[in-house]
Amino acid sequence: MAGCTSRCRQGFLKLIQSLQRLVSGTLSKDKVDDELEMTMVCHRPEGLEQLEAQTNFTKQELQVLYRGFKNECPSGVVNEETFKHIYAQFFPHGDASTYAHYLFNAFDTRNNGSIKFEDFVMGLSTLLRGTVREKLEWTFYLYDINRDGFINKEEMTEIVRAIYDMMGKYTYPALKGDVPKQHVDAFFEKMDKNKDGVVTLEEFVLACQEDENMMRSMQLFENVM
Repeated sequence: MAGCTSRCRQGFLKLIQSLQRLVSGTLSKDKVDDELEMTMVCHRPEGLEQLEAQTNFTKQELQVLYRGFKNECPSGVVNEETFKHIYAQFFPHGDASTYAHYLFNAFDTRNNGSIKFEDFVMGLSTLLRGTVREKLEWTFYLYDINRDGFINKEEMTEIVRAIYDMMGKYTYPALKGDVPKQHVDAFFEKMDKNKDGVVTLEEFVLACQEDENMMRSMQLFENVM
């Protein structure tokens, strides 16, 4: 069982790295073809055409991603422990566990403690190739920890603090404990238009679209992918 979990971790990490190359364009079409030809079993999940229609990935890209996902994680799902282990490797100087927990929950749209291939691809399609509005809606969902349709200061502070913890002391050597709270207070001052103590989706989107610096700050997933 431990060997299977370790293999899944390593494989999923390779899958994410391949996806990064697909998105950046450094994984060429010929390379994609080669990887497909090397597959012993051609995985063709039901609904591949539907996924192509629902995402911004091509059918060929989906085939490569599905092959890697299924070959390395035969169970077809990734649990939170594996997800956290992967993120820890990307950020060795900090503690990525809390941010990975929240990010995992955002991908786990079924709230069943696991991420299926469909969940993974749908989320990444939005984050990496979606419109500005779609990316902001997904980011809002990440910050809305209790899923009540609003973001309060406590929720935003939790996410921002998790980011600082993940980046580590080498990135922020002189960071004081109250800096995340100061940043959240500044964000809320701009976002909470009606001063009711919570931020709605429309307030969130509008504030980010009006302020380019805030847009970059709030789309944290893209900065740490």
